[in-house]
Amino acid sequence: MEQIIVETTVAAPIEKVWAAYTNPDDIKQWNTASDDWHTTRAEVDLREGGRFCSRMEAKDGSFGFDFEGTYSKIVTGQLIEYDFGDRKAQVRFEPVGSSVKVTVSFDPESENPVEMQRDGWQAILSSFAKHVEAKHTSTKH
Repeated sequence: MEQIIVETTVAAPIEKVWAAYTNPDDIKQWNTASDDWHTTRAEVDLREGGRFCSRMEAKDGSFGFDFEGTYSKIVTGQLIEYDFGDRKAQVRFEPVGSSVKVTVSFDPESENPVEMQRDGWQAILSSFAKHVEAKHTSTKH
C-alpha cells in the first residue's frame, strides 16, 4: 500500500521547529490529535538506532497506547526516519523563507481507513505547528 503524506508549514526558524519536534517536554505538549487525548510521557534517544516512545492516552482514562519505534536515519535539521512495528515513517524539514515546511510520510496500517489515519496524523502535525508558533511568538523580543 502507498504511503500516506501529511504536511504543514510552521512560521518559526528551523532550529526552533527541529527542537520542538525532538524534545520530550515539547512532544508532550503537541502530540495529540484531539482535545480529549494527551501524551503523558515522551522519551527520545535521537540517534540512528536510538528508540523513542510517546504514551498517548484518552483524558478520561478509557484507552491508551505507546507509540514507539527506532530511529533509522537522522540528519539534524533536515530529516528523521524511523521504524515503528513493521512500518516506516519519514519526517522532512524544509526551510521556506522564514518558515519551515514539515512533511511526514508513513506506511498505513490495515485496521483503520486511510482517510482516518491521514486525518489523525494531520491533526497531530497541525497541533505541532500551533505549539511551535505560540512558543516562538512568546519568545520573540
